[in-house]
Amino acid sequence: MKLVPRPASTLILLRDSAAGPEVLMLQRTQSAVFLGGAYVFPGGSIDEADADPRILKRVRGEAKVPPAPYWVAAIRECFEEAGVLLLDGVDAARAESLMRYRQRPFVELLENEDLYIPANALAYYGHWITAPGRPRRFDTRFFLAVAPEGQIGSHDAVETVHDVWITPREALERGARNEIELVPATQTTLQDLKSFKTAREAFDAVRSRPEPEVNRACWAQGKDGAKLFRSADPQYCEIHWSDPEETGETTYDLAPGVPKRLDRYVTRIIAPNPGVMTGPGTNTYLVGQGDLAVIDPGPAIDSHIQLLLSETKNRLRWILCTHTHMDHSPAALALKAATGAQVLGRPAPEGQSQDATFKPEFVLESGQRVQLGEMSGAIGLRAIHTPGHASNHLCYLLEQTKMLFTGDHVMQGSTVVINPPDGDMRAYLHSLEKLLGEDLAIIAPGHGYLVGAPHKELRRLIAHRLGRERKVVCALQQLGEASVDELLPIVYDDVPARIHRVAARSLTAHLDKLATDGAVRAAGERYTLVESKTKEA
Repeated sequence: MKLVPRPASTLILLRDSAAGPEVLMLQRTQSAVFLGGAYVFPGGSIDEADADPRILKRVRGEAKVPPAPYWVAAIRECFEEAGVLLLDGVDAARAESLMRYRQRPFVELLENEDLYIPANALAYYGHWITAPGRPRRFDTRFFLAVAPEGQIGSHDAVETVHDVWITPREALERGARNEIELVPATQTTLQDLKSFKTAREAFDAVRSRPEPEVNRACWAQGKDGAKLFRSADPQYCEIHWSDPEETGETTYDLAPGVPKRLDRYVTRIIAPNPGVMTGPGTNTYLVGQGDLAVIDPGPAIDSHIQLLLSETKNRLRWILCTHTHMDHSPAALALKAATGAQVLGRPAPEGQSQDATFKPEFVLESGQRVQLGEMSGAIGLRAIHTPGHASNHLCYLLEQTKMLFTGDHVMQGSTVVINPPDGDMRAYLHSLEKLLGEDLAIIAPGHGYLVGAPHKELRRLIAHRLGRERKVVCALQQLGEASVDELLPIVYDDVPARIHRVAARSLTAHLDKLATDGAVRAAGERYTLVESKTKEA
């Protein structure tokens, strides 16, 4: 039976010291069922009493996300486990006098002493859910607070056996030397906190952040056996999408020629064309439940085409392409010949890198919907024109699940090449911004794993491209006048030299955009900043 995680709260307490901010850490007793012997922040399960209306009416300030009982539990557990009382109007002397309430119902303390919970003294920091397989699982919300002045705290000698104020950096160093045990959630938190110079700086920074994303470690199977994945791993979002019940039976491998069921509508088959530009290979997607559509049939490789025909079993009715680069559309011709399926997309522009064999029977315009089946309630794919990587590029939104098939507009693991003249950086950025207006749940890219948090990823890509553009301007300010070859090692100093020739295409696209914007002047193969823009910079 699946173990449902118990709601819990943790409070990260920070105080200033000569060495920088320190955190209060407690060592759990070795006999503890959960995290025995580990050094943790004060915290524990939410009690039914944390939702007591008598307590909730004593919460001052905003405590809506997460719900108020999490905030109550954070302060209550910190008092019970660590002896630190974070309540309005309680100084160190009064806190000491109130220690008699430490093992009594929290509501008694609040009502008898007429005290209030200051929600504004806490910042919602993180959300971690214990991985499946442990004897106990917790759905824990992490909060951060500046420790009340003069309150040192102490372990409870029951659940915890040692307490220490320690800088995040020292805690990590001791953990690396195996002097103390730190679980991944604690390590990640300490890594984040070690860069702050004061406790207040850390608190203000956390308060200004958007709502934290869930960190829910997950298991999956592959050629190296069962492995555990966390939110920073590229496989993480795909595992959760394809295994929502957390069975641990989905695969983490990107294996060409091995169909993977991503959800009830979509199966991915990776073409056997790995490379620097294609990663493990081109992702071909089969979409539907009865009649099927294929999105990006991929290169015209016989084994790949035969596998697609075998998997679709005479049910292939539509062939859609995101664009006509040679790793995405050439197999459409053979699939059409074998099945008679309707070919949809946009015609190939001129150019050696384009698939001249792609001849759509229906040219899709942005916003047009392809209904996969004639029954009411049939699933639909909506085309979104996204020029930039290619002028004829389309993304397809599966409206029922909000999965967006992005071809080479968004790729997992790398940024795409923008290769003029058909590639256009200005158009690419505009297309990324257009997608921010769509309701998206997951990205199914042309290469790599599914990508979660679509809007966050889109904003990251926009920021990355604009950051690269600023490096182009700075390089031109430094050099005065330069060619692409002269700019490359400066603008792409964070990219291995072996792929500078590829990066030169995107650099040219940046320069073309800056020229269109009026910021750069091109004279043959040399570029200079326009004077007025130089002065503004």
